[in-house]
Amino acid sequence: MTSFSAQKLRTFLAVLGVTIGISSIIMVFSAGEGIKGIVLNQVESFGSDSIQVEVKVPSSKKGVASEAQSAAALLQGAQVTTLKLDDLEDLLDLPNVIGGYGVFMSSQRITYRNEIYNSFVWSTNSSFIDIDSTELSCGRFFTKIENDSLANVVILGAKIKEKLFGESDPIGRNIKINDTGFEVIGVMEERGALMSFDFDEFVYTPINTMHKKVLGIDFLHNIILKVEDVSIIEETLENTRIILRENHDIKPPEEDRDGWMDTGKDDFRVMAMTEILEIFDTMSAVLTLLLLVIVAISLVVGGISVMNVMFVIVNERTPEIGLRKAVGAKYKDIMLQFLVESVLITLAGGLIGSLLGSVISYIISVGANSYGIDWNFVLPFRAFVTAGVFSVIFGILFGTTPARKAAKMNPIKALRHEQ
Repeated sequence: MTSFSAQKLRTFLAVLGVTIGISSIIMVFSAGEGIKGIVLNQVESFGSDSIQVEVKVPSSKKGVASEAQSAAALLQGAQVTTLKLDDLEDLLDLPNVIGGYGVFMSSQRITYRNEIYNSFVWSTNSSFIDIDSTELSCGRFFTKIENDSLANVVILGAKIKEKLFGESDPIGRNIKINDTGFEVIGVMEERGALMSFDFDEFVYTPINTMHKKVLGIDFLHNIILKVEDVSIIEETLENTRIILRENHDIKPPEEDRDGWMDTGKDDFRVMAMTEILEIFDTMSAVLTLLLLVIVAISLVVGGISVMNVMFVIVNERTPEIGLRKAVGAKYKDIMLQFLVESVLITLAGGLIGSLLGSVISYIISVGANSYGIDWNFVLPFRAFVTAGVFSVIFGILFGTTPARKAAKMNPIKALRHEQ
């Protein structure tokens, strides 16, 4: 340890390099858990007993290639207009389906007096409030009669209500969506954001009203179905596909009937909410692994600093090494001594890095919550295990070469060494 004290600056820089890398590991795991918690909360708000139907651009390819083509086409502005309210009505007749609603989401200009905002309008039917976990903070949701009669009524998200009305009661007030007037009949409880969508900024309207009075369209982006028995959800998924294919006149290819489940010709995608969670878990694991690889590269810089310090220490302690070998110390004894010292440096960096990463992760969670993002501060045990393993591995990896140099020294030459 005396050698470490004599090389304070070098040792500090070596420990600092490892500290930065290990703190990054802690932050990667903590951020992963925080983001996962946000997504889980939002997906679970739809219910694990739900099925989602969404539009998809048909493709000549199958499987992953088809999904990639569809995503690229949608990002470029392609619009699929084949999913209709008639599809929803047919799906509600399925034996295991006990409810459902359709959704069309659009960005519109919201006006109240001199206040003007662009907001997402969530157009749906009256069943939404019975299926979704979102609740009202005041007022009420619109009814089936209001939807069928094209009533101009609207429910505001918590944030858009604050922007337009502040602390005032908005119930009974009138706002405009584009140039069409709507009466405010309710305000949603705070819900938070999912990815780039802040549901508290949303405005909720009857879908028939928006379709016929504002937008002049008749199609949907999504359908959410609630099932009675989750144990037979796979059968319900298949029945959903069959009905939609019949409604959309999609026929299986004659030459590849066995591959019908994988064809890219569907203009829709059907998934259980549990499947969405599984997909996100896989994506989260892959992203975490990728970030850990990047962090490992940064740890190499710290490891090189550790190696440099160990070479200097070996050089300074050459006479001591010669003396130990002269009195019987074997190759493995010298190797073990210097490897332990190398690991101690990386473990010190790992301990400080774990504490630093934990503090920074906590600050991130506090900052996110201050912006209305429901970010849970979580430090999974595997993060500290990974940090410890990385510390030991890099200590051994970058301490081996200096340790071998020490262990291979000729005792006579080492005793004659002059610093």
